[in-house]
Amino acid sequence: MKRLFSTLAMTFAATGALAQTTVQSCDREVTFDAPPKAAISNDVNLTEMMLVLGLTDHMVGFTGINGWNKLEEEMRAGLTELPELSEKYPSKEVLIGADADFFFAGWNYGMKVGGEVTPETLEPFGIKVYELTESCIHIGEKDAASMDDMYNDLLNLGVIFGESAKAEELVAGYKAELEAFTSELAPLERAPRVFVYDSGEDTPFTAGRYAMPNALIEAAGGTNIMNDFEKSWATVGWEAVVERNPEVIVIVNYGNVTAEEKRAFMMNNPAFADLDAIKNDRFVTLEYVEATPGPRNIKAVKTLAAAFRAE
Repeated sequence: MKRLFSTLAMTFAATGALAQTTVQSCDREVTFDAPPKAAISNDVNLTEMMLVLGLTDHMVGFTGINGWNKLEEEMRAGLTELPELSEKYPSKEVLIGADADFFFAGWNYGMKVGGEVTPETLEPFGIKVYELTESCIHIGEKDAASMDDMYNDLLNLGVIFGESAKAEELVAGYKAELEAFTSELAPLERAPRVFVYDSGEDTPFTAGRYAMPNALIEAAGGTNIMNDFEKSWATVGWEAVVERNPEVIVIVNYGNVTAEEKRAFMMNNPAFADLDAIKNDRFVTLEYVEATPGPRNIKAVKTLAAAFRAE
């Protein structure tokens, strides 16, 4: 299967000095003559990737957080000097008005296929775009979501901003932490059936095989009941959920409807009364920033692994 990202590439001038840096972004190669100086990130998880790499000095702002999430204290402190330029998806005018030279976003993470903000619409204004790897499925083929999607983004950001050593150290640390944790996990007799409940009452919005929770659930020892759903984050029918009878329900916590309200909706709906997860009251909550690609994915695996092994 064709993959939408590849090994990082660097081009050197005849002198041997680093002249340009090229990274693969979905189905495009993006070349940088120098690290961006006026970057903007969209969404809380992408912005945290910028933060853990210490890139705020290269940023002029961020977008797409407070419209759905509230910044927690730790993250707010890291963004003290930066303005939120748009609470939800930014318009093209917002990015141009900020004199941005770089936009870190994704498909359905700040950009829409065919929308006004895309790599093609921003290019004439000197704004280069790097796309979140998980989101590449919206414009082409890719493999199922994996932890490598998140690692790939951190490594590519490191190359783009001249912080490869820091990115490589960070990724090596995440890999070692996850490997040490999973190697010591108590074995399960079998993988529990897991449903990701993001939102929606008439029809649920959930994680298919190309969304990050699919990888998180597998790393923790479970099976996403929608792992054959050829989508990323998308809507399914409740009938499919009932038929597959999840044993654990993962609630994604964000927005105006709280995790407890989502749990109450499922617990109190007679249509779900026979689900194993409902009969045994087996719910686990992940914050949005844990369930989407970013630095908190390792913590998310640990949270899920504990829930899958709880009595």
